[in-house]
Amino acid sequence: VQLQASGGGLVQAGGSLRLSCAASGSTFSSYEMGWHRQTPGKLRELVATIRDDERADYQASVKGRFTIFRDNAKNTLYLQMSSLKPEDTAVYYCSKGSFRGNYYYPGNWGQGTLVTVSS
Repeated sequence: VQLQASGGGLVQAGGSLRLSCAASGSTFSSYEMGWHRQTPGKLRELVATIRDDERADYQASVKGRFTIFRDNAKNTLYLQMSSLKPEDTAVYYCSKGSFRGNYYYPGNWGQGTLVTVSS
């Protein structure tokens, strides 16, 4: 599976941005996927996940501001980010993975897309 992330850019604090992740394969609707982010010197952290039944879950710091969703007809995963804060600045990655219980294990990664939020 190949994943291609896009949509990053520079935005002012309080603004919005939508990231996209185009996926290859013919069974996209069965993929369980996530968005992650990473800043220099820090570990990559999980931001949001979506199951094949479209149940979504979020890191506490983005809950209520970010929405993960998918368009199975377009083989595309999205992350709608609103009320952005400077601390959201990071390189964002999409992944395809699997759940074991409540834990998400990424397997395939897209390249990152940089989001910069200015104050």
